[in-house]
Amino acid sequence: MTVRLPRLAILAVILTVGLPCAQAVQYKQVNQAASKISFTYNQFTSQVYGTFGVFEAKLDFDTANPAAARASLTIQLDSIDAGSSDANTELQKPAWFNSADYPVATFESTDVKALGDNKYTIIGKLTLRGVTRDVAVPVLLKAEDTIGIFDGELTLKRSDFKIGEGEYADTVVSDDINIRFKMVAPQQ
Repeated sequence: MTVRLPRLAILAVILTVGLPCAQAVQYKQVNQAASKISFTYNQFTSQVYGTFGVFEAKLDFDTANPAAARASLTIQLDSIDAGSSDANTELQKPAWFNSADYPVATFESTDVKALGDNKYTIIGKLTLRGVTRDVAVPVLLKAEDTIGIFDGELTLKRSDFKIGEGEYADTVVSDDINIRFKMVAPQQ
């Protein structure tokens, strides 16, 4: 004999127990080894790709309250890999990063705006070569099992930070530097 629950009983169970729903997730630690910061720019007619190998990222992000989130990033500028040892050495010089006087670049968030569909804008202050600028970084949060992957990309003008001044201020190296990052954080 088959027993059928009337529709009203099923509705009562759903209202009592509730439907499955997305729960708020917190991310408080960044897995530095799984995370990456890269950049591209144009030099003459070629696109150059590079990375920074040493950085420290801090995160306090709750999907239920993104406005209270905090993020910071410190990049060791001498950890640059622009594809050749000559380029890496050149970029440490005073005309470029001047890493003897300014060894790190830093970002400190001041606000986070939720845009829906796991998209956010992280607003903050970026300091590079002693120059601080406000930046807005679009970020997509991809949740994979118990891991959150924060993917972001922004374009900076190197002239805004006095990078590549003097004889390098021409257009041999593009003023636009595209920065891309992937920060990996386990759920807490």
